[in-house]
Amino acid sequence: MQTSNANPEVTIIVRHEKVTDSIREFVQKKISTLHLDFPKIIEARAVLDVQKNRHIAEIILFCANHIVIDASTEGKDMYAAIDETISKIARRMRKHKTRILKRNKIKPEQSIKHLDEKVFSSNILDTHPEDAEVDPEPLIIHRESQTMKTLKKEEAILELELSDRPFMVYTNERRGVLQILYRRSDGDYAIIEP
Repeated sequence: MQTSNANPEVTIIVRHEKVTDSIREFVQKKISTLHLDFPKIIEARAVLDVQKNRHIAEIILFCANHIVIDASTEGKDMYAAIDETISKIARRMRKHKTRILKRNKIKPEQSIKHLDEKVFSSNILDTHPEDAEVDPEPLIIHRESQTMKTLKKEEAILELELSDRPFMVYTNERRGVLQILYRRSDGDYAIIEP
């Protein structure tokens, strides 16, 4: 799961005034504080406009999965307008994540019953056929509840991105087949069809 955004490219546009280093650093610092685990920020654009006694700050985030989040604030001070705009952006990111989590809520009829996983000791392979009548004693390793959902591939990727699990088992909505989605070591995703 992503805990911070990997230094998104920040473009700062200032209208009717020059860009100062302090404003540039302030905007970059504020955008870097948006470290929610979803959605992943790819690029950020800040448009700062100064008109007489009005300071307008607009921030647009281009995120993964074609998500665009923007907000703007008008104030008497540019720093206060940037702060308020970042607060609005953070609220919208949380709202977007909550909406997706509610939409993908698990229904009771889609859950799998608990199954015991049994693992036999390694010396079972060394036994002779005449000893086969005796059943070896299995060890219970872990009991886990896994939900079976019917999802599209994109929805499964999004759900895996939001969870801390290393894989996800689901039924592909388009093809009607069981698939296992997992995150590879290079950060990409792969699907296994049993």
